[in-house]
Amino acid sequence: MTRTDSDSWDLASSVGATATMVAAQRALATAGPDKLIDDPFAAPLVRAVGIDFFTRLIDGDVALPEGDDFDPVRMGHGMGIRTRFFDQHFQAATQSGIRQVVILAAGLDSRAYRLDWPAGTLVYEVDLPAVIDFKTNTLAELGAEPTAQRRTVAVDLRDDWPAALKAAGFDPQAPTVWSAEGLLVYLQPDAQDALFDTITALSAPGSRLACEFIQDTTVFAGPEWREHREKLQSVGCEVEIGELIYHGERNHVVDYLTHAGWTVSGREVRDLYAEAGLEYGDDALAVAFGDLTYLSAVLPDERV
Repeated sequence: MTRTDSDSWDLASSVGATATMVAAQRALATAGPDKLIDDPFAAPLVRAVGIDFFTRLIDGDVALPEGDDFDPVRMGHGMGIRTRFFDQHFQAATQSGIRQVVILAAGLDSRAYRLDWPAGTLVYEVDLPAVIDFKTNTLAELGAEPTAQRRTVAVDLRDDWPAALKAAGFDPQAPTVWSAEGLLVYLQPDAQDALFDTITALSAPGSRLACEFIQDTTVFAGPEWREHREKLQSVGCEVEIGELIYHGERNHVVDYLTHAGWTVSGREVRDLYAEAGLEYGDDALAVAFGDLTYLSAVLPDERV
């Protein structure tokens, strides 16, 4: 499905289906032998969406093509590593005293329900109305209760989401911990810059931000990715990330945020695997994504 500037989706189509794919991988990370995370809501949410391939995947009913790069356990490792990074980002920020959390493009993220938030924490989840409503209603049917004060902001990030966020009670004078997880590649290069400009404008000193990025998105059009896609398509996976992301040269995130006054540190995916006691793959696809970097940024008391 080709992207347009005004396209929309639910959790079974287009960009929304990638949120379901991510939830399926979180379910694998939860159920896997390494149990990198504990997300009891991932699998029920995937089943509720009803995409056949992802339901069969989390139920162990997909005979994936032979090769370590398509082992379900390893698929869970990749998302488990990512989820741990962002979990730790939020936990460190709230332990430091921050009580305002904003999860951009929240999708099927269930952190407002599964993390142990300090008393008084406000968690704002920003996403399309259809996505917000589906997750809220499904988790309510499961009897799940948020572990923080959860406030939903049903708005497209291409619209005036800062106004919607403020209308929900967001205080730009209070330090905030932000996440832009799994988001940047789905933004056009100028929209990526605009997102960071807006976050910076809304952030009080001491605020924190985390995201991940891969500088060269042509990897999604390379031979390693094409082979990966062909194998997954052969077993019924119809989600094609390469058709949903925006390619083209974009500003380097570290440089852009540093120029905006943030103090930025980055960690390569290989390092996060090692920290978790796992070996990063040496196959062609893993090598192609070897420069995937996870960033943490802090806005100092005095901006540069």
